[in-house]
Amino acid sequence: RTQAEMAHTCRGTINLSTAHIDTEDSCNIVLSNGGRTYHLKANSEVERQRWVTALELAKAKAIRMRNNQSDDSGDEEPASQSDKSELHGTLKTLSSKLEDLSTCNDLIAKHGAALQRSLSELENLKLPAESGEKIKAVNERATLFRITSNAMINACRDFLDLAETHSRKWQRALQYEREQRIRLEETIEQLAKQHNSLERACRGAPGLSASSTGITSTAKGSVQSAKGEASDEDEETEYFDAMEDAPAFITVTADPKHHRRSGSNLSGASEGHPEDWNLEDSVFESSNQSSYNESTCKDLLPKKRRRTRIPDKPNYSLNLWSIMKNCIGKELSKIPMPVNFNEPLSMLQRLTEDLEYHELLDKAVKCESSTEQMCFVAAFSVSSYSTTVHRTAKPFNPLLGETYELDRLEEFGFRSLCEQVSHHPPAAAHHVYSKRGWTLWQEITIASKFRGKYLSIMPLGAIHLEFHSSGNHYVWRKVTSTVHNIIVGKLWIDQSGEIEIVNHKSKDKCQLKFTPYSYFSRDVPRKVTGVVSDADGKAHYVMSGTWDEKMECSKIVQSSHGSTSTEGKQKTVYQTLSPKVLWKKYPLPENAENMYFFSDLALTLNEPEERVAPTDSRLRPDQRLMESGRWDEANVEKQRLEEKQRAVRRRREAEAVEALEEGKDYEGYIPLWFERKVDAVTGELICVYKGGYWEAKDKQDWSTCPDIF
Repeated sequence: RTQAEMAHTCRGTINLSTAHIDTEDSCNIVLSNGGRTYHLKANSEVERQRWVTALELAKAKAIRMRNNQSDDSGDEEPASQSDKSELHGTLKTLSSKLEDLSTCNDLIAKHGAALQRSLSELENLKLPAESGEKIKAVNERATLFRITSNAMINACRDFLDLAETHSRKWQRALQYEREQRIRLEETIEQLAKQHNSLERACRGAPGLSASSTGITSTAKGSVQSAKGEASDEDEETEYFDAMEDAPAFITVTADPKHHRRSGSNLSGASEGHPEDWNLEDSVFESSNQSSYNESTCKDLLPKKRRRTRIPDKPNYSLNLWSIMKNCIGKELSKIPMPVNFNEPLSMLQRLTEDLEYHELLDKAVKCESSTEQMCFVAAFSVSSYSTTVHRTAKPFNPLLGETYELDRLEEFGFRSLCEQVSHHPPAAAHHVYSKRGWTLWQEITIASKFRGKYLSIMPLGAIHLEFHSSGNHYVWRKVTSTVHNIIVGKLWIDQSGEIEIVNHKSKDKCQLKFTPYSYFSRDVPRKVTGVVSDADGKAHYVMSGTWDEKMECSKIVQSSHGSTSTEGKQKTVYQTLSPKVLWKKYPLPENAENMYFFSDLALTLNEPEERVAPTDSRLRPDQRLMESGRWDEANVEKQRLEEKQRAVRRRREAEAVEALEEGKDYEGYIPLWFERKVDAVTGELICVYKGGYWEAKDKQDWSTCPDIF
């Protein structure tokens, strides 16, 4: 596994200082400590010996550290008792010292009074004038001394009172922290025991052994299982809904020249011809060149020079606790979050980023077969997640009425427009027109649930794609995104769920399954599998790949019903031709890790442009300040914009109350460039583009735009 995956797949810890290190055979290592045992396997005997040596050195170091700690500190409870006794001893010492000072004060007052009486008597005696003046000066000094000593005693008394008051507060706070620590230790111990029992249950469960995986192979092919017979799930399977309708199938790669012979043992339920998989004329062949050749060809076209970098992300420290304690008891959507959690793009720009691999739709236009076209649409739907694998920062929440345009009509043949059409709940409408033969539109509402260890982000709303020449109308919905390690650990993102893409004209379907990450799974991480079938349910293509790297398509030449799984479901065996790459992720630009892991397209999304609407995200001041690295100023500006938006909302609410009292209808906020209509395909009420934006841009007439910045 990669280093990033190892960072979030730790299965627990073992105390090396008391652990026993043993070797079973030439490659296996056994680590045991009380009731916990780990079996590790190395690739070779040399590697095993290197691990044993490293573990022994680490064990010796752990023993030394334990001995040093035991010398420096005793048991926890006696330490706390000593703390208490020391505190009480200090207070007693202060009290006794104060009593001593009070006694001294009384003595000073007594002797001072006597001294003053004596001096007064001396003044009454007939002495030379010079002696009288000296006695008077001494008397004044004695008075000043008595006043000073009284002030000192009063200050000491105030200090003791303050110390006693605060000592009680400190004791209560210290006791509370001790109780919280003990409770946390008990919780962690309980979780560790549950984790250990789960591991033992998984190891002892039938079907987890290699002999019962249900995966077969042939001499001339490889076999892939989209859904294993075993339950390869980790402790977080409860977070994801069971996908009952997910297709269970096995694919076997066939030799085109001998596909009939290799499939002779299969009772063919459906059969295709390898000649249909024509390498010379098929649109798939152009996809084999993949995205790299595509980008090379783009570079040959005359186009506007776009920026290739943004200022590096500053390394600002963040006091998470100071933010969290101010969030207690508040609604999640109303908590003012600093820009430290953001990336310098708005949600509208992130939505536009789905178009990074728009060339897949340009190729889909050329497909004569609707099932072939479905393969490209499926690859496009998966490609939109490729930018999320490293992007753990949240985009800026758009202000109501905020817009974002991306005009690439001359360069790539499309122009895109987004508008924030609702604030509670937040909803954005998106419309894309391509002169190369397709139109895409959607309205997305984001719902999120915080579940302690992770945050689930559920995009609600359908995505529509229509091809102009054929009239094929595709509809699908996005899967759930999960951000793990919200509280502790390194943030990482996973995608899980199913996408069903339906062509409402031909009734073709594609079922894509995004497999959630599991430590115990033998599958590759971020795996996506699916089947493209026609209106009669006949399967034509198998889709496979990962949502962060590439998607491949394999043409089915024969299918049959295989064995029944342990869950009682019958698997389908698909014999396919060699897979062809439809989509491959572009490499990230140089220094991407210091530029929020932005792709080449993302780097250009917030680039300043002339003639855009005054509501465009590029003109948002807090976002621009953050991109420039001026985060403190960005936080101030962000708070100003949010307060301005709240004031507008309060004014609308007052207008609504006033209209209600007068018996009038109040429409509320009306989107500027979109209008609500009932979709003829899904029957849902969605925002669709009503036109006028690009005409207003040509005329530079933005008089209807609200003042939101």
